[in-house]
Amino acid sequence: MTGPRDHRAFPPTLKRLGQHFLADARVLRRIADALDLTGEETVIEIGPGRGALTDLLVDRARRLVAVELDRALADLLRRRYADRPHVEIVERDVLETDLGALAGGPYVLVGNVPYYITTPILFHALQPPAPERAVYLVQREVAERIVAAPGTAAYGALSVNVQAAAEATVLFAVPPGAFRPPPKVDSAVVRIRPLTEPLATEAELEPLRRLVQASFGLRRKQMRRVLRTVRGVDAATAEAMLAAAGIAPDARPETLAPADFVRLLRAR
Repeated sequence: MTGPRDHRAFPPTLKRLGQHFLADARVLRRIADALDLTGEETVIEIGPGRGALTDLLVDRARRLVAVELDRALADLLRRRYADRPHVEIVERDVLETDLGALAGGPYVLVGNVPYYITTPILFHALQPPAPERAVYLVQREVAERIVAAPGTAAYGALSVNVQAAAEATVLFAVPPGAFRPPPKVDSAVVRIRPLTEPLATEAELEPLRRLVQASFGLRRKQMRRVLRTVRGVDAATAEAMLAAAGIAPDARPETLAPADFVRLLRAR
């Protein structure tokens, strides 16, 4: 992300990392405000980039940890915040980072997520211990999929897997012109809060994702056919499992709620 500083002073943009730096000061403030910080939190920022959002978080967080993969940008941020002992710059791939261990306790998460790895980052951050709340800047289409309801065009595997573990809300849209360089798509800010009582247990999260992903690969098929294909069972067993889960055999994956998939995962 970038702020009011002269952009010519920054390292070059790396297309391979999907870098689009947010430059709109009003949007940056709205993202920082959406975290609802009291000044006592540990905040982890994913992809601080040029530090525009980081600049706003420095005085709002008790401890601020910024995870940046770009070496040149990480070096820039270390120099900028060298006199702020509560700020730590971690030069690392966020997908290879144990966020809970990095925080060392409860934490809040925020980030301008690279579009090409949005889904892996979302799932990675939902692994316990998940953040108390997370605010992401993502592609608008992804934000719509995250919050989509069963039976709608945007509803899919991402919707189910996020909603089984968390409550998600789209806060506001962000146009391409808010970035340097501008992306070719609209963006949106989404807030995700883990459910007090998740639909699936920690041990069930990965099996649930596999089941949901495989089922939506056959989203137009009836569940009796989906289950036979996905689980490799005969017709009678598929019918029995669906009955145990309270799912009609002729239902289709795109009509099932997250709780339906969890019951199906547990059906024997």
